[in-house]
Amino acid sequence: MASFALPVNEVFETIQGEGFHTGVPAIFVRLQGCDVGCSWCDTKHTWQVLDSDKVEPELIIGASGDTARWAHLTAVQLLEQFQTLYKAKHVVITGGEPCMYDLTELSKTLIEAGYSVQIETSGTYPVKVANKAWVTVSPKVEMKGGKVVIEQALHRANEIKHPVARERDLTNLKNLLAGMTKNLDVLVCLQPISQQQRATDLCIEACIENNWRLSLQTHKFIGIE
Repeated sequence: MASFALPVNEVFETIQGEGFHTGVPAIFVRLQGCDVGCSWCDTKHTWQVLDSDKVEPELIIGASGDTARWAHLTAVQLLEQFQTLYKAKHVVITGGEPCMYDLTELSKTLIEAGYSVQIETSGTYPVKVANKAWVTVSPKVEMKGGKVVIEQALHRANEIKHPVARERDLTNLKNLLAGMTKNLDVLVCLQPISQQQRATDLCIEACIENNWRLSLQTHKFIGIE
């Protein structure tokens, strides 16, 4: 059976700066394509998958930056490059919105090769991944794309990492958690948007009140991608 190719925007090695895996060396695989429409998104160049932006795979591996170019890469192609070029054993599949695609083959291939795999998703698409993959859901509520956070994604989550800018964001999170019928002990992390002081204060207060975790974007503080 032919391997399933995914539209990859960039692949690079860095340190995971957010959530449960903060501080872990990681290979980031950013997929092209997203229709969620977050106003604060810092990767808007990944939203559209245009034929005119398609390039050869060798222009993607090791590349980073704010460009809409993308290439089709299979799980085997990615694994070969990881084993050749990188030291990290943790792979973060992000986007864009990676769960627009079936990530089962990619995640299984990497896990069988000895990598740990983390998926970062908005929770607006069904999560299709290997059982051992770590799923981080950052719920996107009332975004311009009109998507809704689905129960399957919340129930599959190992971690809910919720972006917070104002009090309403905390209300939205509490409503999502109250509607869950399974996975009630999921790890919850609050992440202030853009390191805003008001958002940070709200997150600290809510974390203490609810015994949640604070997730700061440490990569932005130390100046890495």
